[in-house]
Amino acid sequence: MDADRYTVISADCHAGAELHEYRPFLEQKYRSEFDAWVDTYEIPYEDLTGPDGPRNWDSDRRLFDMEADGIVAEVIFPNTIPPFYPKSSLTYQPPPLNAGESERRWAGLQAHNRWLADFCGRTPGRRAGICQINLHDIEASVQEIRWAKSAGLTGGVLLPGVPPGVGLPELYDINYYSPLWEVCQELGMPVNHHGGGASPPMTDEDESPVIFLLEITWWSHRALVHLIVSGALERYPELKCVFTEQGTEWVPGELTRLDYFFHRMRTAVGSQEHIWGLPVMSKLPLQPSEYWARQCYTGSSFIRPHEVPSRHKVGVDSIMWGSDYPHKESCFPYSTEAIRAAFADCERSEIEQMLGLTAADVYGFDLKKLAPIAAKIGPKVNDVAIALPKGGVPKEAERCPAFVGLAADE
Repeated sequence: MDADRYTVISADCHAGAELHEYRPFLEQKYRSEFDAWVDTYEIPYEDLTGPDGPRNWDSDRRLFDMEADGIVAEVIFPNTIPPFYPKSSLTYQPPPLNAGESERRWAGLQAHNRWLADFCGRTPGRRAGICQINLHDIEASVQEIRWAKSAGLTGGVLLPGVPPGVGLPELYDINYYSPLWEVCQELGMPVNHHGGGASPPMTDEDESPVIFLLEITWWSHRALVHLIVSGALERYPELKCVFTEQGTEWVPGELTRLDYFFHRMRTAVGSQEHIWGLPVMSKLPLQPSEYWARQCYTGSSFIRPHEVPSRHKVGVDSIMWGSDYPHKESCFPYSTEAIRAAFADCERSEIEQMLGLTAADVYGFDLKKLAPIAAKIGPKVNDVAIALPKGGVPKEAERCPAFVGLAADE
C-alpha cells in the first residue's frame, strides 16, 4: 500500500443495461410492448454488441477496469439504448410519432434510471449515476428528480439540449424551466450538460458527420449563455452546472466575450447593445465570469496538454478530469499516462483538485472512504510528475485526443 498516490475520480464515464436487462425495470404495463419491440430492434452501435459491450453493464468487469486504470470512483452518464428509443438517448432523437410513443420513451428513460440506481448500488460510494429527464414534461421530470435523489443517484441530472426542430422552448425560457432549476437547487442535484446532446441530427451526406464533429461543442456551449441570460444562475445561486466533454480552454475566451457584451449592454448608452440588453441586464447584477466562478464546472474528459496552461483562467477548482470510459476516445487503459501528459508540470495541490477534490464536492463522494482504495491503486505522485515522452503510449492510444502527437510511431 502506498499512501502517496492521487485519488482519481472520473467525472465522465458512461454505462447502461444490456437491452434485454431493462425489462425488469419497466413498469409492468409496458413489458409486453417491450417484448415485441426488442424482438425486432437491431442495435446500431458495434461497440454495444461486440466483446467490449459488457463494459457498460458488467459491474465486476467495470470495477476491475477502473481499478486497473487507477480510478477509484466515477460519474456515470448514459450510453446504451433505453427501451423504445431509436438510438442512444445522449444525442438528438427523431421526434416521437405520436403521444403513445412519447409515453413509452419516457417509460424507457425511467427504466434506465432505475437500472442505474441498482448498478450504482452494487459499489456503494464509488458510482455517481446521472438521472435522465424529459423536457417535454417538466412536472414529471421534477417528480423523477425527487425519486432519483431518494434512490441515491448522486450524479444529478442530465440536461438534454434543445436543438432546432425538437419543439421545446429555448433554455433561456425561465418560466418554462424554473421548476427544474428550483428542485435541483433544493436537492443539491448538479445539472450536467454533455457534449453532443444539443447538436442537430446528422444526415446521410458525407459532409454531415464532419460538420457534426466540428460544431458539436459550439452547440453544447450555448447552454451556458442561455442559463446566464435567463437569470437561472442569478435566481438559483446554489445551483451547480457542469459542462462535460466539451473541452476546457473554450471557457476563458467565452467568458471574456460575454463579459464584454454584458458591460456594453449595461454602460454603452445609445448603442444597440444597450437598447437590446438593458431590460435583461437590470436583472443580472454579476458578470458572466462571476456566475461561472460561483456555480459552473467543466467535466474535462481526456484533457489535452495544450488546454492545461489556461487552467487558472478556467478556475482550477472548476476542472474535473474524466476518462470517458468505455468510449472509443477514452484514455482507458492509459489513464495514468494521460494524467502525466496533462499535469506533470502542475503543482500537486492543483492536480489533487482537478483529479478528485472538486468532483468529490460536486457529486458527494466521501474522500475518507475512498482513501484506502486510492492508497492501493491510485497513480503515484512521483510518477505523475514525470512528463510523458513521445512514444510513451502505443500508437493505438492515439484514438484518445489526450495523446495526439505523443504516441509511438508504427
